Amino acid sequence: MSGGAKILLIEDDPGIADTLCRVLAEEGHDVVVKGRGDEGLAHVTAELVNVVIADLRLPGISGLELIQRIRTIQPRLPVILITAYGTTDTAIEAAKFGAYDYLLKPFAIPQLIDVVRKAADSNRLMSEPVVLGGPGAARDALVGRSEAMQAIYKEIGRVASKPVNVLIRGETGTGKELIARALYQHSDRSNAPFVAVNCAAIPEPLLESELFGHERGAFTGAEARRIGRFESADHGTLFLDEIGDMTPSTQVKLVRVLQEKCLQRVGGKETIPVDVRVIAATHRDLESAMAEKQFREDLYYRLSVVVISLPPLRSRREDIPDLVRYFLHKHGPALGTALPSIRPEAMEFLSTQSWPGNVRHLENVVRKTLLLTQGYTINLDHVRSALNQAGAPAFSAAGPFSEYVDELLASARRGETTDAHARALETAERELFGRAIQQAQGNQAKAARWLGVSRITMKAKLLQFGLHPGKAAAE
Repeated sequence: MSGGAKILLIEDDPGIADTLCRVLAEEGHDVVVKGRGDEGLAHVTAELVNVVIADLRLPGISGLELIQRIRTIQPRLPVILITAYGTTDTAIEAAKFGAYDYLLKPFAIPQLIDVVRKAADSNRLMSEPVVLGGPGAARDALVGRSEAMQAIYKEIGRVASKPVNVLIRGETGTGKELIARALYQHSDRSNAPFVAVNCAAIPEPLLESELFGHERGAFTGAEARRIGRFESADHGTLFLDEIGDMTPSTQVKLVRVLQEKCLQRVGGKETIPVDVRVIAATHRDLESAMAEKQFREDLYYRLSVVVISLPPLRSRREDIPDLVRYFLHKHGPALGTALPSIRPEAMEFLSTQSWPGNVRHLENVVRKTLLLTQGYTINLDHVRSALNQAGAPAFSAAGPFSEYVDELLASARRGETTDAHARALETAERELFGRAIQQAQGNQAKAARWLGVSRITMKAKLLQFGLHPGKAAAE
């Protein structure tokens, strides 16, 4: 979440309240402390809050009752329960009443910080509207009037309220999360939780616990019961980003949950019913993954009842001017330019670029351009300079790959890119498949054999990277 969240901490122990308040404030959050449950409920009713952290045992109203009352007032507001008196029944009740998570004292401060960050992000994803078809006044918008985007808006309207799972496909940076949020916000579950999980960002040993939860003692470090994301999203929507990175063993468990609509926590025997709509997204070629037995066919067909394919930006260049204007107005005020303007030749230049990082790449360049112009009209030189600086560095075959990775990580540390992993893998694959087909003089079977991949994968990668065997052989 960019910036801090407004957090309501309801804790009747002054020492604990002071410590947690200080820790959360250091993370950039705006914290209000109340010592009674009824006082906390009154604050939620009167003030904007992004996350509630509440002790289980409170004067006035107990933590469990507080969750139930808050759910009637603000059903999307995440509530994190903390207690030193945790029992199995309490954890079950907390999940049943809609607690976002449940922490047993004494918990590690980094654990609390992580849970609060996820809860704040979840609240933002649920609460901030996604405008379809134009810049609008919202922070986030799906922008574009091209035929391809108009078809996507119609598809969102057609399936949003239907009780079906959806698979969103598209290259990195095309806006798959925005599609997922739009589906959620226009669905019949829009007052229930929206929980997002990036399957590629969580180490495999932890992903199963993140999704399905775990029991105390299920594995080393499992000191307390953990509510999984499926339980957190009960009666709502679970967004599984980068589903193509999920390992086959976790895929098996996911198929079972989708089929039986119930789960077992890691290390547990209890069967827990869940009612969750799943929206999945991936930039990977799942057909090739299925052919190579890396992605289960039964999971694919359960997730892809409806498939929405987002086109890369290079395939809808007519939308670039609208996107540029949207990003100028979105970021201009924060960067000191209330009504930024751009020269026609600069806009034309932006419209002719290939944008390998898609919409995210374009947004990064627009931000860079605003910093360079310092409030003046954006001209062609500004845009060219920003394009050279923005986002991930370009890979040069003349230099070692390790130097490219170092530059990529430096760019990520500066906040200029948030997909270093995907960019590095894509660049390495592009170079590997390009050189292989070139050295094989366009012979796909030979290049595939050298790389140890199937002909199907070879063909898909050549198509993905725009590598034509005839051209590669001639280069």
